Amino acid sequence: MPACDETSAKRPPLNWRGAGWITGAAMALYVAFRFLPTGTNLHHLDFRVDGNGGLEMCDPSRPQFIPVVAARSPVLVKLERSGKPEANTLTLTLSTAGGKPIGPEDLLAVHTRKLHLLAVDETLTDYQHLHPEPGERAGEWRFTHFPAHGGVYRVFADFTPAATGRGLYAFSDYIAPGAASGPVSAQIETTPVLTARRGDWEFTIVPGGAGGGIRAGQPTTLGFAVRAMKGGDPVPLELVMDAYAHLVAFDVGRTGFAHLHPRSEDQGKVPDPRRPELNFDLMIPQPGRYVIWAQVQLAGEPVFVPFWFEVKP
Repeated sequence: MPACDETSAKRPPLNWRGAGWITGAAMALYVAFRFLPTGTNLHHLDFRVDGNGGLEMCDPSRPQFIPVVAARSPVLVKLERSGKPEANTLTLTLSTAGGKPIGPEDLLAVHTRKLHLLAVDETLTDYQHLHPEPGERAGEWRFTHFPAHGGVYRVFADFTPAATGRGLYAFSDYIAPGAASGPVSAQIETTPVLTARRGDWEFTIVPGGAGGGIRAGQPTTLGFAVRAMKGGDPVPLELVMDAYAHLVAFDVGRTGFAHLHPRSEDQGKVPDPRRPELNFDLMIPQPGRYVIWAQVQLAGEPVFVPFWFEVKP
């Protein structure tokens, strides 16, 4: 058997000149692609926060509770009521911390929309998922909100800058006219299974953690299901924003939220029409009282259902 150095000696000499041309061409293509127009004038540096306490851009494959209020976001949100005080149209101004307006060309469409607003009142008993449309001026977005109560509503903005391709968040408060709702008296579920009812339907969430329930700092799988109150009837569950269900979790202080979508293996699969079930992943870092709002669409009608629960230490 010939020695290794003898075998290598018989190989044709490396064409360094050709390799250099290939490397140079590859680098030129890379630079060219970097400077191709993307439709946005914003750069990924426009969405950075220097120092500690900055809001990190989030990977949607690792869903968790985001402490939006406590963190410093690289994006500013301002809410103003349009027209008379009793009007339900609001204008939201979205801009970078450096003052650059953020318009539709600067955001990617995620779950069919470029900007998602999660509006919730002080008692967490009124939650609405809203989609604003671009306004007349750069950075302006307009939407209509019909609050169930008066008082301070917190509006979380959920979006993905085209310059980064990763989820980012910000928030703003506004005062809705009318009397505020009284203190919340919703009952906390003491069993592992969270149950809620709306009309002819029963909804359940089953945490899959050890011993049932949800514990702080531990990843949990949530099994979400819909059943007809009349046993055996089909459930007309339909897609809403490219998913068969959306879950949003808030803490009682409204310091942040977790916006959850079904696991990837459940995204493109049509659920069982009689026993639709979906799985969600969640991690909540702090113990305390929380509510999960489920959003589904049944036979063309949007349905929102709350589940109150306690996160254990």
